[in-house]
Amino acid sequence: MNRNTRILVIEDDDGVRETLITLLGEAGYTVEAAADGPPAIALAKRSPFHLYMIDLRLPSISGIEIMAQIKKINAEAVCIVLTAYATIELSVQAMRAGAFDFISKPFQIDVVLNLVKNAIEFNRLKRENLSLKKIVRDKYRFENMVGSSQEMNRVYELIERVSDSDSTILIQGESGTGKEIVAKTIHYNSTRRDKPLIPINCGAIPEALIESELFGHEKGAFTGATNSRTGRFELAHGGTIFLDEIGELPVSLQVKLLRVLQEQSFERVGGVKSIQVDVRIVAATNQDLEKAIAEKRFREDLYYRLNVIPINIPPLRKRKDDIPLLVDHFIDKFNQKKNKKVTGITSEAIALLLKYYWPGNIRELENLVERMMVLMKDENMITTDDVPEKLIMSRRKTLPFHFELPEEGIVFAETVSAFENQILDLSLSRANGVKNRAAQLLHMNRTTLVEKLKKRRITAAAKQALSQQFYREEEGETL
Repeated sequence: MNRNTRILVIEDDDGVRETLITLLGEAGYTVEAAADGPPAIALAKRSPFHLYMIDLRLPSISGIEIMAQIKKINAEAVCIVLTAYATIELSVQAMRAGAFDFISKPFQIDVVLNLVKNAIEFNRLKRENLSLKKIVRDKYRFENMVGSSQEMNRVYELIERVSDSDSTILIQGESGTGKEIVAKTIHYNSTRRDKPLIPINCGAIPEALIESELFGHEKGAFTGATNSRTGRFELAHGGTIFLDEIGELPVSLQVKLLRVLQEQSFERVGGVKSIQVDVRIVAATNQDLEKAIAEKRFREDLYYRLNVIPINIPPLRKRKDDIPLLVDHFIDKFNQKKNKKVTGITSEAIALLLKYYWPGNIRELENLVERMMVLMKDENMITTDDVPEKLIMSRRKTLPFHFELPEEGIVFAETVSAFENQILDLSLSRANGVKNRAAQLLHMNRTTLVEKLKKRRITAAAKQALSQQFYREEEGETL
């Protein structure tokens, strides 16, 4: 045991008090004692204890009242009640007042030591839990969202106004703008902060599995369902569920989600029992949902249920004033993570970053800073030599595009088609062939991109077929 573990014994019986002082002292604890309430309260105010052992019946004040006063001094105080009059009614009263447990007098030594050990461990875990919660809350306080631009200040103001409400929120913004951080900030600044925040990416889970992920399933609901499973909505009970990429949710499931929004209830897959949940819904998307509604890919009634409070996150290209702050933030982050001592970035290097279009937004900037810090030539400062040539040259390939109309004019449809093909090729090249990433770079959904690529393949195949037919016909004429 550690002598730093302090216990306060509050007991008016001299024999019992001395026995506990000796017993706990020999077990390695630092023990102080008081024979009545007032001196005990004075000791508690002077410095906190890890554990308080309180006799229920004291000369001037009851143990329940002392416990209440100690809880006012330290809300997280752990108390064990001592009593020679153990009854169910008294036990219930003590537990309701906040006691960890109670000991009946006369007591057995091993019972006392085990209970004290458990109470101390409970105290440790409770303090660790509070510390972790504080770290999380501090991490997602408003001031830890990086940016001081006018655009971001409007976002901060809106988050502050909506956090404590239970209204459904729809966060809209391009990929990489920080929608998940906004969702976490809302949750950890709300009255639900001590309850779960359960995220799910609706676009990352196969359509066949997403209903089970969201709502759970009963044993035998489908092949392979050997056990019942709790879904994300049940796990989020009392807290917040974050539905990322809500625009990717299959239309077949949108009806079920609509019912949850309306009635706060659902059934598991394969179940008949209605499950009630108390959940705040925060959704996010990088899609134009109104366009998705027009294309019959998203339900209009669900959209209006989700869009109670819209929060639009600006892309990085529209808040370039924040780039220097973000770079400093990421330098600090990777200095700690990678044990580096980078002091900053030159103004010339920042100027290059300010000229870039940032299609990948903050996520792209973070990845770039990490890369530059790993590969940098100077040990202390990021310079223009560390900025990738690809980023500098890409300025020529990004907006605005330059086009000159020739005097003889153009075939509009063919020119637009060629221009579109060039953009598709550039995006696929930048994304190393990954269609999801290419779609993000073009700010379109993956389905639209795949359809355009499929159409291009069909067109190319048709041209090739026509060409082959032409040469066959030509060859036939010459024979």
